[in-house]
Amino acid sequence: MYQEERLDAILDVMKTKKRITVDQICSLYQVSRDTARRDLVKLEEMKAVIRTRGGAILPSAHQEIKDYSNRLKHVSEEKKRIGQKAASLIRPGDRIILDASTTVQSCAESLQEENCTVITNSIHQAGILSAKRGVRIHLLGGELQKEHGFLYGAQVLDKLTQYHADKAFIGLVGLSEKGLTIAHEEDGMVKKSMIEQANQVIVLADHSKLHVTDFFTFAHLEEIDMVITDREPDAAILNMLDSHQVELLIADTEETK
Repeated sequence: MYQEERLDAILDVMKTKKRITVDQICSLYQVSRDTARRDLVKLEEMKAVIRTRGGAILPSAHQEIKDYSNRLKHVSEEKKRIGQKAASLIRPGDRIILDASTTVQSCAESLQEENCTVITNSIHQAGILSAKRGVRIHLLGGELQKEHGFLYGAQVLDKLTQYHADKAFIGLVGLSEKGLTIAHEEDGMVKKSMIEQANQVIVLADHSKLHVTDFFTFAHLEEIDMVITDREPDAAILNMLDSHQVELLIADTEETK
């Protein structure tokens, strides 16, 4: 077996096992320890593995978080359905909090001319809602995160403590046994405060966010009341939500036009 063939075979094994040892390479491909080590050096040079003592592991795969305008180009039909479902929960007179996620933006876009009050740290949500005559907008002031279009910092957190909302609609990067996670800590701190100021916390998460853990945990499952997603989750997620008494709503295609 040539080295190129062996390298492909090693990576195939690691896709399943996530790691491999020098001894395993020797046994699987009938090569010396020196040859096995050279194979791992080559794979590391290719940035395909990370060498460890006695073997190698696969590098962690981190999903790139695109800036807001790029994420908007990829707003899926699933997110639109979730946004429509979320907007259907808003009643006249409600005081609601909307965070800066693109899924929550779908909620803002779907919101009818309701007589309601919106508190947000998103310049995008504020711009969309400014065209809806029945909606009063409180835009939280602070430092602007230009790439993603949200305001954050001590001023935002302090101002949030003065508001008391009926519902908070929160987006995320991941929902797992680790809780609700996001890529940016400053964004997570604002979400955390939003959750604390709402009577009902509604998380908007398409199926790709389930079983995902990102950099910063901003809340745990016992802190939320409802998850809206686009398809029936697996048993592990269902059990996890049930054990924390989190209600689940599915935004089915049949419910939207």
